[in-house]
Order: sequence, then C-alpha cells, then structure tokens
Amino acid sequence: MKRSSLIRDLQGAIGRRWVLHAPEDLLVYEYDATIDRGLPEAVVLPDDAEGVASAVCIASNHGVPVTARGAGTGLSGGAIPCEGGVVIVTTRMNRILELDPENRIAVVEPGVINLDISRSTAPYGLYYAPDPSSQKACSIGGNVAENAGGPHCLRYGTTTNHVLGLEIVTADGVVVWLGGKTADTPGYDLTGVVVGSEGTLAIVTKVIVRLLHKPEATVTLLAIFDTVTQASRVVSSIIGKGMVPAALEMMDKNTMDAVEPFVHAGYPPDAGAVLLIEVEGLKEDAQEQADAVASICRELEAREIRIGLSQEDRDRLWAGRKGALGALGRLAPSYYILDGVIPRTRLPTVLDGVYEACDRFGFRVANVFHAGDGNLHPNVMFDERVQGATKKVLDLGEEIMRLCVDAGGSITGEHGVGYEKRNYMSWIFSPDDLEVMSRLKAAFGASEIFNPGKVFPTSKGCGEVSSRMRAAIARVGADAFV
Repeated sequence: MKRSSLIRDLQGAIGRRWVLHAPEDLLVYEYDATIDRGLPEAVVLPDDAEGVASAVCIASNHGVPVTARGAGTGLSGGAIPCEGGVVIVTTRMNRILELDPENRIAVVEPGVINLDISRSTAPYGLYYAPDPSSQKACSIGGNVAENAGGPHCLRYGTTTNHVLGLEIVTADGVVVWLGGKTADTPGYDLTGVVVGSEGTLAIVTKVIVRLLHKPEATVTLLAIFDTVTQASRVVSSIIGKGMVPAALEMMDKNTMDAVEPFVHAGYPPDAGAVLLIEVEGLKEDAQEQADAVASICRELEAREIRIGLSQEDRDRLWAGRKGALGALGRLAPSYYILDGVIPRTRLPTVLDGVYEACDRFGFRVANVFHAGDGNLHPNVMFDERVQGATKKVLDLGEEIMRLCVDAGGSITGEHGVGYEKRNYMSWIFSPDDLEVMSRLKAAFGASEIFNPGKVFPTSKGCGEVSSRMRAAIARVGADAFV
C-alpha cells in the first residue's frame, strides 16, 4: 500500500481540508484519555454518512484498517489506531436533526455532545438520562460505542436503554438503519448488538435517542462517614431494602483532598468517605425516599447528613463528584483510572484489597465511583516521567482487575474493553465464548477492517505499532506530506 495514493483518494472523496496527514496533525489523534498511543496514517473528518462510507471503502480498497473516533474522551484505548490505518473522526457530524417532544425522541448525529441533548430538550421539560462524568465533552457516538453510563445509570440504565435506533456504515461501505423510532421494531435486536460493540462492528452515523421527563422533585443527600467500610455497608443496605436511588456515589478521603480546594463543595476534611445519594419522583415520594435513606445512613454510623433541596445546593454537592478527575491533577502529574465491577456486598473487602495493593506498589489511590451498582473507579496517581512507573502502574491495574474478577465481578462497567483490557477477556469468557463473539464480528464483515486489536485477546501492542508508524512518517523521503 502506497500511503500517498491512500491520501489522494481520501482527499478526492472528502476534500483536502478534511484529510489530515502531516506528522504534527496526526499526533493529536494518536491517543485518547488513556496512557496508550497509536499513530494513524491518515485522519478524515467527514460531515455525513456518505462521507464515512466513502472513507471506509477507500481504506478497504487500500487494505488498511479503520478506527472511528468521537471526542477522544474514552478510557480504554478504544479510539487508538493500534494498527495504524485511517481514523474517521465524527466531530463535524454534530447536528440535532430532529426533536420530537410529543413522542419523547430525538435524532442526532454521533458528534453531538452528550450534555447538549439535555440542553436542547430542557425547554420541553425533557432530558437525556445517561450522564457520564465527561458529559460536557464526550459525544453521543462514543457513548453508543462504549455503552456509557454515569452516576444516574443505577436507576435509569446505560446508553443501551435509551437508544431506539441507529444509522450505521458497514464494513463494505453500505449505509443501513437498525431499529427505529418505536420501542418494538420487529426482527433481531441489532441495535442492541451495535451499542457497546466499541467500533468493532460498524460506524454509527445517526442515533435515535429516548428522552425522559424531568422528575417533579429531586433531593440530594451527602452522608459523611469516618471510614470507607462504613460507607460501603450503607450501599448494600439501601439497595437490599428495595430502594433504587437515582444515584449512589462514593468518594474517599484522597478524592476529597483533591476536590475540596478545587471546587469548594464543602466536603469535611477529616472524613474517611462520603456518599452522594440522589432520589427523584413526585414531591411526596422523593421526600419519603430521602427520609428512609437518611435513616439507614444514621443507623449505620453516618456522623452527619446534609440535604440539598434547592438546585444551588444540589449543584454544589455534585460539583465535587463531577470535577473529581480534573482535581486529581493537584495530587500527581498523571493518573490511571480503572473500571471494574463487583457485587455490592463485596465492596468493603475489595476496597481493602485495592488500598493494600496500591500501598504495596507504592502508589496513592483515590476512589470515586458508582457505588450503587458496584462499578469501581480506582484512580492510581503516578508520574509517567519516572522510569518504569508506567509499567509498574499497569501491573498494579492488572492486579486490581483480578481482584474484581475473583470477587465475582467483571473487568469493565462502562469504559469498555478496548485495547487496555482485551487480554483480560479470557478471565471471564471461555475460548468457545470468544469464538462466538469473533463469529459475530465476521458476520458483520468487520473482521479485518474495523478497530482491530480491540476487545479480543492479542499479543500485538499499541506502543509497538505507534513507534513503527512514527518512524516511518518522520523518515526522510517518506510520503508524510502529499
């Protein structure tokens, strides 16, 4: 494959302005929010499904893989082009095409920012429920690829529960619709298959999302505890009594040490952990739920409970949770965020294991996570400039993931498998299980072209490919500029 001819063909289909190939431009697209890297041969920015289809066909004709990319906020390496090839970026496809308040649906392009859907539907008393912590920046196409969740997925579910239909581009460049504007479209649920497939089956070019009415009343509680263990026991007790809060989040002391000077949310400096609990519904029901939750917290040694009834109070309590990851930069130059799931009843034991492992490896960890559904997010702080630190923190991450699996959990809750955890898939799936998944990908015709090196175990590493590609593009005489 001649790189110059690939770029010329892409420029002819998409336009010279929207095909990037200079080394300094490609560097922007070699990473996402993880610590891995992979350099593409070209980046294209189409503005419609036909442009995506053309780019896919051209890449296929040249024998190079395709990686779809949204806002680049992913946390599993899903948008990293591990085997080079073409990156198709959907940020120009950022239009809300249709808003139907009466039927509570919207048709949006994949580059639409998550929070912008709720902003656009707010005048109708509607909103889009999935709310990843990066919702101010992440795009709906990436949310679909990863089946993104967020603090409120405990009650409302993840992205798959709020997507009715998809327009996709297949591996042979065909544009097709899956699902539709009603909940019970006949045929196989291929929409559900594509949601969460991490860009390995198709590229999403339009999304039909389900909208919800805003609840009449919302009450936010901040329960303060001396220890993480005390807070963990409350989580199981609340769910065990049949209550399903809209959100049930935990932050430990290390997280609060970073957050409080950053956002001034009013978290107590001497607390070991806090639970951020939100209940919603009719006014009387929400207050009744809040009283019941507060009673459980007091019974299980909460030393203080703060209640936010006004929007201003709730925003202040949530500010720390939403700003936690950004605040961790106050404590260390780098951090490695993990994503595992465990049974709620195992929270105290597994969190003890996480702290013990981090102490043994010599790293500080901040735990801020979706406690209600057992979705852990340990944030390991380190300095990637220190020789050997990155490998050491990755080894630690593997040990923490093993803790989750051994506790009866999973290797991911909402960040996806991607490149980061593909070799852990054999921990929870048999060879026969993985073979069936591979056959599904083959049935979509996507075995060789869409996002190779992701989800399924492989010995090839992103860093190795990136280094080779970087050297090839920088080499004197290479066709880096066309």
